[in-house]
Amino acid sequence: MAKKSHFSGAGPSQRQLRVGELIRRTLADVLNRGDIHDPDLNRLSITVSEVRITPDLKIATAFVLPLGGDKREETIEALARNKGELRRVLSKEMTMKYAPDLRFLLDESFDRMDETKRLLSQDAVRRDVEGQ
Repeated sequence: MAKKSHFSGAGPSQRQLRVGELIRRTLADVLNRGDIHDPDLNRLSITVSEVRITPDLKIATAFVLPLGGDKREETIEALARNKGELRRVLSKEMTMKYAPDLRFLLDESFDRMDETKRLLSQDAVRRDVEGQ
């Protein structure tokens, strides 16, 4: 039996989208200001591209990418190491009753876009697409 993902189903509700965007903006601001007491994390410039939250609003998964795409593993490790402090800062800045547990994943959408552009630029693919 396949394991059910937190993100499968009919799609996020308006509430999930609204809360996810609020968390994304707040988290991006916190990381940009360097409010966390970890010099390794503060040294990194991190883009928070999306935050998906479970229907019960208890788990928020932030999709992140370090500037330039370098130090990906170091970025995820630093964020995971500081997730308790990040959660505490988020709960102070947001008007939610409970701050969700934070999870961090690398945003690979930019890599997929680059690969798609590369594939579409191939002569054989371009010929097939233009022939339709």
